[in-house]
Amino acid sequence: MNADIWNAIILGILQGLTEFLPVSSSGHLELARSILIGGNWNASSNMIFTVTVHGATALATLVTFQKDIQAIIRGFFKGNNDERKFAIALAISMIPAAIVGLLFNDIIEMLFDGNIFMVAVMLIITGLLLFLADRAKKTHKKVTYVDALVVGISQAIAILPGISRSGATISTSVLLGIDREQAARFSFLMVVPLILGKMILDTRDLLSMSQAEQDQHLLPLLAGFIAAFITGLWACKLMISLVKKAKLSGFAIYCFVVGTVASIWTLLA
Repeated sequence: MNADIWNAIILGILQGLTEFLPVSSSGHLELARSILIGGNWNASSNMIFTVTVHGATALATLVTFQKDIQAIIRGFFKGNNDERKFAIALAISMIPAAIVGLLFNDIIEMLFDGNIFMVAVMLIITGLLLFLADRAKKTHKKVTYVDALVVGISQAIAILPGISRSGATISTSVLLGIDREQAARFSFLMVVPLILGKMILDTRDLLSMSQAEQDQHLLPLLAGFIAAFITGLWACKLMISLVKKAKLSGFAIYCFVVGTVASIWTLLA
């Protein structure tokens, strides 16, 4: 097995774990590429690989929440008011990230280019958000349309590498007073259509490559996808349990430590 495939598996496992755990999957991918792999692997140094492994965790979300998704679809078309409101809230939450992604795609891709100091700072900010959310009071409030828009804005900000998407959206939801279990459910479901849409767009880039380039990328992409999917299934279920129990402070400390170490590493490198 060549080095590209091993690197893909390592990064796929990392993505599967960190997409659902609130420690920033994009930030960890950037750190791994720059520190562990040295940025020498072409397949991991472009957005196609990043989007592919994000697609794997989106699929893990669909599998984990398949009953919820079916209930939302049935409720939406059969007049279940709660499920219809939840579906509309999900749609509203996607708007900010979709706008940012469409208007600033080139700038976003530039951010995913080994900017480790930025990742370090954003990880520390993620840690602060988790620390605050862990101390918020438990409630049974449902997601309102205004809440959905605010959480959607936090998801758009979390496009920055180092800001945990799940950490930002779950923390924002909890700080808005939303029930913790519903906050986790909403956080994981709201990103799926965006990732799948981005995958479709980036598939065009893959198909535009020469046959030799496609062959070079195909196996690493497949290996990374499978690794991210399997680990993502486990991490998704774990995170739901941890959010309900209000156990986010450990992740906050982890983000503080990794962010501090990464910032020191950039200064010494």
